[in-house]
Amino acid sequence: MHLLDTCAHLLNIKRKLRRNGPLYSWGKQKTQSCELQGNRVCQCVLFWSGLMKQVCILNLKSAGTITDSNPHLTSCCELLELILRKGLQQPVLSLAHRDYWNCFEQLLHHDTCGRLSSVSLAVQQTTACSKLLTSQGRGRFFIRLMLMRRTLGNVLKHLLHTNRVIEWYCPNVAILTNEEFVEPFLSLSMVLSEMNFNINIENCSFLDESWLLPVRQIYEAVPCRELGMALRYLDGRVFVLDLLQGSQAQVDMFAEPGDIIDEMNGISLRNASNGQAGVVLSKLKGQPLSIHLIRWRGEDGSIYQPLVKHLRQLKQEKPSLQFGPKPASQQDKTSGQKRGQTQCVKDGRILYGVHLLGKANIGMHGDKEVLQHAIPVVLQSSQARKVYLQLSKKCCWM
Repeated sequence: MHLLDTCAHLLNIKRKLRRNGPLYSWGKQKTQSCELQGNRVCQCVLFWSGLMKQVCILNLKSAGTITDSNPHLTSCCELLELILRKGLQQPVLSLAHRDYWNCFEQLLHHDTCGRLSSVSLAVQQTTACSKLLTSQGRGRFFIRLMLMRRTLGNVLKHLLHTNRVIEWYCPNVAILTNEEFVEPFLSLSMVLSEMNFNINIENCSFLDESWLLPVRQIYEAVPCRELGMALRYLDGRVFVLDLLQGSQAQVDMFAEPGDIIDEMNGISLRNASNGQAGVVLSKLKGQPLSIHLIRWRGEDGSIYQPLVKHLRQLKQEKPSLQFGPKPASQQDKTSGQKRGQTQCVKDGRILYGVHLLGKANIGMHGDKEVLQHAIPVVLQSSQARKVYLQLSKKCCWM
């Protein structure tokens, strides 16, 4: 169905709602049956959800490639979640809460069409992600994964023809079980499947709590015995509480108090117990470090909202901590550093202007153990000069 046809269909739904009269009676009419009220609630929810989803999709299409910074991506995902959750019934004889993720998970057991390879891989990747602790988080990760792989429409078709799963939805309330409304929803989902989503699927540590994504950055460090950070464990997350004076962390300033160490060399620290970061670091002794950090500041420089409670607790423990907007002087310094980076193009190659401090002979079999002796020699040699540095996959030239 074309987008214009979908808009026309939504307008027809609106006219039907108007002809059916008000959704609720206020003493002037007889009380309607629960079934009729359920149908009207379903129609009302579908109309507004469909209309909002239509607007989100049109805004997304106009943006070309969709990234995590797109302001309409979160709204689109929230509407998808609303529709997938609408009318989902809870099991009677079980204490476990059922969410839409459980529906996708059960497709592998009950769908007999034999064309579930893409669904199976996505479910396995979602289940294997150790940063997701709840069904809500896994469901949100799965939605983002479907958008990125352009399989949303096909997965929903599998869901609709799997009777053992679709029967979990209430026929009178759920949008997925309403024959009149499921077609435009599928049409919009197929349109989403044709778009190019270039999103960071690894930024998922807060999907259990929120659709809002934090700023996530990677810091590469040379092998070292300790980073020089005081850590605080809150709700299974590793917070940076302080940077020790003279340590590598304090010199490089790659982290701030309030940031979260999310991952080290591919090892997730989500749901970490006390001292686990130190154990991981000791296992990585002598190896270069790749540290994934979650910043307490959002993209706009303000506090990332899901962290407000945790930052307040950190400030109670250490009142000197300041969690406010970045000072203007610091912003000017950062922008000045970016402007100060020079590069030129020579013979089709990009060369970067750097300062060569000098060189020292570390022998044919020199390794990291001799660096502590070679670095002072270089600094005292007074050989500094400006050079151009060309980087390649295997080596660099000056």
